[in-house]
Amino acid sequence: MKIYRDIKEFQTLHKAVVTIGAFDGVHIGHKKILNRLTELSSLVNGESVLITFWPHPRFVLKKDAEPIGLLNTLEEKIHLLDTYKIDHLLILNFNEEFAKLTADDFIENILIKTIGTRYLVLGYDHRFGNNREGSIDYLNQHKDRFGIESIEIPKQEIDSLAISSTLIRKALLNGDSTVANQNLGYPYLLRGFVIEGNKLGRTIGFPTANIFIEDQDKLIPKNGVYAVHVYIEGERYKGMLNIGVRPTINNDKRRTIEVHIFDFNEDIYGKTVRLELHTFMRDEAKFEGLDALIQQLKKDEINSRALLLN
Repeated sequence: MKIYRDIKEFQTLHKAVVTIGAFDGVHIGHKKILNRLTELSSLVNGESVLITFWPHPRFVLKKDAEPIGLLNTLEEKIHLLDTYKIDHLLILNFNEEFAKLTADDFIENILIKTIGTRYLVLGYDHRFGNNREGSIDYLNQHKDRFGIESIEIPKQEIDSLAISSTLIRKALLNGDSTVANQNLGYPYLLRGFVIEGNKLGRTIGFPTANIFIEDQDKLIPKNGVYAVHVYIEGERYKGMLNIGVRPTINNDKRRTIEVHIFDFNEDIYGKTVRLELHTFMRDEAKFEGLDALIQQLKKDEINSRALLLN
């Protein structure tokens, strides 16, 4: 998959099969669109192109009363999209100027002149351009003018899966990792680098790596303890993750993300780790002292190992 972060780098294709969207989460609802995109490009002997936006349009348009948490950072989204055998990924900078672009300008200057779009694959009711004036219906009405064949993924195909980024966000914030992961089609991801903590975990037999998530817009799930897989420099380990304020030992109530990696004793300060959140095991709780905390952590480790058999 070729990646373009500047539209000027893109060279017009002879027969581009294109889809457009934010694709936050790259969940199994998106899978319908992405599979159709690659299948069609193969069928017509064309090249598949996915156009996405960064930052997420909602951050620029500011139509939400409260800011949303992103299911994917840009790098996570790129990693997930790369598994679909897409030929070209074009990342457009979504700013206030871009948001004012009319549907006609977007179609003529980006889809046709820049990309060379012959086929456009969209989910039902997808709209684009200033005031959301562009649509499948609009393209079909002006098919002779634009020369683009439009393919819409029917509403029932997406609705039958009951998938949406909103549903997944709610599940993660409620600690329902099972629902979130089923709808994502993969374990929810957190990616960050290891920073120094207070090192108390070492003294009680459960050393932890403190994870700093650089993208502050990334959605952090509900506080609690999770069974996780941990990836460090391509190697996979098992572990348990705590998200929260550590009420038994913490007085400043700062939220932290700490992972205890099983059967691991290496210095990884400054290294990037990727966490796959498999199962939410319990809510964060305040214990009467360190002894009670240690006994609970032992139980958590047993439960986590049992959940991570593979």
